[in-house]
Amino acid sequence: MSDTAILEINGEKHEFPLITGTENEVAMDIKTLRSVTKGVTTLDPGYKNTGSCESAITFLDGEKGILRYRGYSIEELAEKADFLEVSYLLIFGELPNSEQLEKFHTDIKDQSIVDDDVKKILDAFPKTAHPMGVLSSLTSALTAFNPSCVNVDSKEDMYNSVVRILGKFPVLVAWTMRKKQGLPLDYGDKKLGYVENVLKMMFKKPNEDYVQNPILINALDKLLILHADHEQNCSTSTVRIVGSSHAGLFASISAGISALWGPLHGGANQAVLEMLEAIKEDGGDTKKYMAKAKDKNDPFRLMGFGHRVYKNFDPRAKIIKVAADEVLGDLGVDDPILDVAKGLEKEALEDKYFVDRKLYPNVDFYSGIIYRGMGIPTDMFTVMFALGRLPGWIAQWSEMRLKKEPIGRPRQLYIGENERAYKNIKKR
Repeated sequence: MSDTAILEINGEKHEFPLITGTENEVAMDIKTLRSVTKGVTTLDPGYKNTGSCESAITFLDGEKGILRYRGYSIEELAEKADFLEVSYLLIFGELPNSEQLEKFHTDIKDQSIVDDDVKKILDAFPKTAHPMGVLSSLTSALTAFNPSCVNVDSKEDMYNSVVRILGKFPVLVAWTMRKKQGLPLDYGDKKLGYVENVLKMMFKKPNEDYVQNPILINALDKLLILHADHEQNCSTSTVRIVGSSHAGLFASISAGISALWGPLHGGANQAVLEMLEAIKEDGGDTKKYMAKAKDKNDPFRLMGFGHRVYKNFDPRAKIIKVAADEVLGDLGVDDPILDVAKGLEKEALEDKYFVDRKLYPNVDFYSGIIYRGMGIPTDMFTVMFALGRLPGWIAQWSEMRLKKEPIGRPRQLYIGENERAYKNIKKR
């Protein structure tokens, strides 16, 4: 393959370099396009064909169903690693040894106390506020309580910023849920592992001891790993572009949370449960709704099946399906909503229409089922997604700042009015 591409515009030919990634992906470098062509730009709504950066963090091949973090397959990491190991890998580039992991966890626990005045901000929200709005606001507020700027050229400064947000964020997640449920706020237990502490902070009742369930710990650990990063998606791109203005880590992650909130992104697992609720209320006939999904003239949209990037199967869904079956089996959950979910899953895996189109249940479908089985409220599902995605956001922000990437500033194609004269209001 040639190492250049030639574009011919208005009879003039222009050469642009082709760059090949380590997985043999090829990109045309067009950063000089506008200058050499005297004003021509590209138009790519949604940036589906535009690479915004070079990154060494996550490799994703949607056609082949491949997802790797720093070269490690998601299947192997989900089976053998825990969430903190994966977080360290994403952020620092290599899996930690036992001493590094122990120090990492200790430092995170040492940073897990949130300033008590943050509770006053939380108190100002009504219980009806959506948890994602609350979480975004509290994350942004951390900036006020940690005002010093991060020197990205200092490894110590960067490390301290990483453990600070990893320590405080689970507390904000738990507080967000407990506020909605009217439960006292908890700082957790330094004797526990990262995921165990998250569960205790979320679910401990003030009048009883909290008993850990290893199946729930394993399921949540896997869910957080599967959601930890996913290349240049909407929220990750938001974190990078906000950070490219040299906004701080907390502010950039707060922006990422807001991007994740949308139903086409992180809110998809909430949308799955809302769909299941609606089907149940209409009698729970899954065959009826599968028929509606196949009818092009029917506005009904089947949530949690297929994926915009994965054209074959979502590798994360295959992993988490096992955990979903374990959670529901262990808890013995008797829930008509979950019965509807099982019915839809069975139909989709056997129906020729869905099989031929590879519209398999995706990670959002199974994660919603697990969270429902664990007793997590539906509007908290996206908050749990944010907890998993946190190390990916940190890694992407750090990579962008350390590479000293320029401030993000997309172009546009103007299609508005041509120049016109102002008219006095009496003549309009």
